[in-house]
Amino acid sequence: MNNVLITGGAGFIGSNFVRYLLRVEPDVCIVNLDALTYAGSLENLRALPDPSRHIFVHGDIRERALVDRLLRAHRVDTIVHFAAESHVDRSILGPGAFVQTNVVGTFTLLEAARDYWESADAPPVTKRFHHISTDEVYGSLRPADPPFSERTPYAPNSPYAASKAASDHLARAYAHTYGLPLTITNCSNNYGPYQFPEKLIPLMLLNALEGKPLPVYGDGLQVRDWLYVEDHCEAIWRVLRAGTPGETYNIGGDNQATNLEIVQTLCEILNACHPDSPHAPFAQLITHVPDRPGHDRRYAMDIRKIQTQLGWSPRHSLAKGLRKTVDWYLRNGAWLEAIRQRGDFRSWMAVNYVGREGVS
Repeated sequence: MNNVLITGGAGFIGSNFVRYLLRVEPDVCIVNLDALTYAGSLENLRALPDPSRHIFVHGDIRERALVDRLLRAHRVDTIVHFAAESHVDRSILGPGAFVQTNVVGTFTLLEAARDYWESADAPPVTKRFHHISTDEVYGSLRPADPPFSERTPYAPNSPYAASKAASDHLARAYAHTYGLPLTITNCSNNYGPYQFPEKLIPLMLLNALEGKPLPVYGDGLQVRDWLYVEDHCEAIWRVLRAGTPGETYNIGGDNQATNLEIVQTLCEILNACHPDSPHAPFAQLITHVPDRPGHDRRYAMDIRKIQTQLGWSPRHSLAKGLRKTVDWYLRNGAWLEAIRQRGDFRSWMAVNYVGREGVS
């Protein structure tokens, strides 16, 4: 890797990966392309490890001329594709944006990479297109089912999952048909610093600190495999360094817990941090709300392939990762306030969380 294009690098996982890559690869230069929709923010890119090796470009991955220009101007040899619409609730309310970004956007990147890397002026070094996907493409597991493996058939249940499944199929087809040097990773639920407060953990923290209800869908017994974002970044880096082109690798945290257990644990951590809060004990704020349509019951990931072939395993237990996450949000009130003051955040909360407050 010399010149890396990261799409969606101002979002949650993308910005964490920008920091990670600048830290572990001292010779890498990053071009960060992000449309700065509601979940992306330049606040996520403050105080980078070496900002001189990071160029931010505000733009849409569907803009083919822009993508072509960036690939050639910066002689990009590696593409790490994070950019995606990712919130299931929003995909239920408005699936069109998910098709546009996740399917059309991925197609545009694949076409641009293929054209450039096959051209006479393409970089002479090893090239790699890495596509980040989700465990939700596999559907839902019953309590006794084995975890998802790389051989599990796709069975997406939400518009979000279907759009990601479509983008995975496109990526795999370009590897097979055109020989594009491409790898795919499917990850479980990420959590950690810089996560937009639409997802379970940051929303619960934000609401708890303000004494608002902690909305839990249904009985709260939906099971997820929780992956600390820094562990995910390391896994992607391992795949970029040593993964086999054409292969898919599942990435999970090996930390299964129900949504209700996650919320209860967060309340316990906050009780210890703020015992004198007028809202303590925070568990009293937990409120069960009607379940959302088509809510998958359980996800779990079989990560033996990436463990055995690339030597990666998650470093964070759920207890350790949650504690680090809470500590980060408590220490970074300025970041949280900057996000909360954005007009797009306030309008998003008004549309999505008035009268139907639940997350997964």
